[in-house]
Amino acid sequence: MVKADIVLSGNHVFTGLHERTEKASIAIINNKIAAVGTQEEIQPMIGEQTVIHQFEDELIVPGFHDFHVHFMMGSLVRNDTVHLHDSESAEEGAKMVAAYAESRPNDEWIIGLGWDHTNWQHKELPHRKVLDRYISDRPVILFNAELHYAWVNSKAIEVCGLTKDTPNPDYGQVGKDAIGELTGLLFEHAIGYVTEFAYRFSKEKRASLIKDLLTEAAKYGVTSVNDLFAANTAPKQVEDLEVYSHFEEQGTLTTRIHFSPELKMDVDDANRLKEKYRSDKLAFSGLKQFIDGVVTGHTAYLLDVYKDQPETTGDVTKQPGEIKQLVKQADKHGFQIRFHAIGNGAIRLALDAFEEAIRENGKRDARHIIEHVEVLHPDDVQRFQKLGVIASFQPSHVALMPKEAYTSRISEKQKPLYFPVKTIMDTEAAIAFGTDFPVAPLNPLLGIYHALTRTDLNGQSWEGAEKISLAQAIRAYTITPAYGSFRENELGTIEEGKLADISVLNENLFEISIDKIPETEAIMTVMDGRIVYESKKKIIK
Repeated sequence: MVKADIVLSGNHVFTGLHERTEKASIAIINNKIAAVGTQEEIQPMIGEQTVIHQFEDELIVPGFHDFHVHFMMGSLVRNDTVHLHDSESAEEGAKMVAAYAESRPNDEWIIGLGWDHTNWQHKELPHRKVLDRYISDRPVILFNAELHYAWVNSKAIEVCGLTKDTPNPDYGQVGKDAIGELTGLLFEHAIGYVTEFAYRFSKEKRASLIKDLLTEAAKYGVTSVNDLFAANTAPKQVEDLEVYSHFEEQGTLTTRIHFSPELKMDVDDANRLKEKYRSDKLAFSGLKQFIDGVVTGHTAYLLDVYKDQPETTGDVTKQPGEIKQLVKQADKHGFQIRFHAIGNGAIRLALDAFEEAIRENGKRDARHIIEHVEVLHPDDVQRFQKLGVIASFQPSHVALMPKEAYTSRISEKQKPLYFPVKTIMDTEAAIAFGTDFPVAPLNPLLGIYHALTRTDLNGQSWEGAEKISLAQAIRAYTITPAYGSFRENELGTIEEGKLADISVLNENLFEISIDKIPETEAIMTVMDGRIVYESKKKIIK
């Protein structure tokens, strides 16, 4: 009998095949799970060179699979940005930026993330003049908490050549005041006017940033991600693929990358990427496009007008007819499509487009995806299951801002279902979880916690009826993302024949209180049969 390279044994193994944990041993040979069974059953596979790890109160789970990240942007945010999540006003945020800039005298650009005017006392959008008072000698760009609008200073406006005559992009807006002067706010695709200058990184810089984030992912037990390209916040992401590929050749790509570039009418570039990148560690996954924006910026597309701005229903990135044509064209060529759709109008448009593609191209195992699904009309609940569409949620989003930021903007007459995870899950549609990192932290345990508690940053509940079980939450972070990546036969559960991607947590989530979940840590991460992270705190019993 071929002997195992590694054996993990524990009293609490959640394979993903059942609702509860079981006592089991896992034998790993090369990069695959060779067997799962009792210690007695696995004993013949243990040889002199087999490395054995015995766990008692810890929890062994499939490797976490984050279904929605922006890896390059997250790499940058983790290392080279000022974090403004705790700012309580524009003035305080500007002071934080100035202090950060003083500590980074050699940075050509000052980049920040996380301000949220809906959580400030006066709830007013900031102005460039506030930033100018504290930093005027270097260009500054500060992304709001959702990455859908940005605040810049006058130096950034000057460096990028923006003027009051700069046209709005097809989707988005250059902020101007009543007399046409620039406010320093850039909405949606208008952010690209500045990131084009701010993100001119060398290949060496990209490699350094991504290497650090791979280490961070392993620390959190994350063994796979779906990297969704977002041109307005991190341009030239195709260059990241060269870095990933280099790491794979070196054997240092410790997280599986499934990437989705922009959905365009011309699919030639997509076909080239699909042919070039199709290994088990770095693979083209599908195509991604935005339909709308975000509720707090009044750019999420609604079925009816905003309560606080009755002159608008939000907007779409492209006209509905063009969106439907994009879907039918890409679907005809066999591509999976992922749509960012937050408002109930955008979600309905995405579902309509998928339905038309089925009528025109025929039904196939497409596994198209709608990202976020934050505001849903009840009439569209059943359509996910009917059309085979995956609902991709980011459970930590419920904790990013006050619930009031939504209820003050969306009228009850729209019958809004907010982040309706359980409602859709109960239809037997597929539900997958991710973080939208760096919008929310990469730690999947925080997402699991928020899926179970559903409280906003003020402790208010986002519809408690939408809470799900712990087992369902773990599956949404493991097997469903694998399914959404067409890899359910290789990843997502702990069973014989699958790739050996496994995480070990220092606490058994099934036996501790929910409040302790955020404090739980990964103490070992196995990816492709190799231990890629091992905590110094780990105690082998």
